[in-house]
Amino acid sequence: MPRYRRGFDVELAHAHLLRDQRLGAWMRRLGPLSAPPGWRKTFDPVDALARAILFQQLSGKAAATIVGRVEAAIGSPRLHADTLARIDDAALRACGVSGNKALALRDLARRELAGEIPGLRQMAVMDHEAIIQALVPVRGIGRWTVEMMLMFRLGRPDVLPVDDLGIRKGAQRVDNLETMPTPKELLARGERWGPYRTYAGLYLWRIADADAQVEGPTSRSQQ
Repeated sequence: MPRYRRGFDVELAHAHLLRDQRLGAWMRRLGPLSAPPGWRKTFDPVDALARAILFQQLSGKAAATIVGRVEAAIGSPRLHADTLARIDDAALRACGVSGNKALALRDLARRELAGEIPGLRQMAVMDHEAIIQALVPVRGIGRWTVEMMLMFRLGRPDVLPVDDLGIRKGAQRVDNLETMPTPKELLARGERWGPYRTYAGLYLWRIADADAQVEGPTSRSQQ
């Protein structure tokens, strides 16, 4: 059974992606990108998913305020079934958690107790698609949320979130397209970037941001 380590060699990824003439031109302009710091930090998947739920559709500052209130209410910095059980739905609402998000947190907790949420050791022997399929049944957790965990926490090398608006905008700029590529078109385009589509995605976000300096910030899915 293969074992997947967290992170990959970004220098190898950089050299590989430079072979794509259009993407390579942007890479030379922007310079090498460092590995995301999350690859070196331990994390708890359940806690990370709970925080992802709370951060959805909110600005970072507003979401951080709500998370801080929840942590204070449960008396713990760890969001898990056992700690979330210390607070009822009315208290969650008082912290600023919406009804839908409260339901999502309860579903996550229920699935944790049922042993349905893989831990880091289990994820280390699961390919990235298996991890996605294990986690998307959780209420409030979509494919994009799991892809962000795979890219920024687990450091899987070949993940391309084709539904992300920033990724699509970056690909539009790379190929000088009149409109953003559809997810299906981007999936096909991204075949050239394997097995380092994660690193390509990091560049596509940067390219979209470079474009945004002129046209305004790029709206990104679930950011």
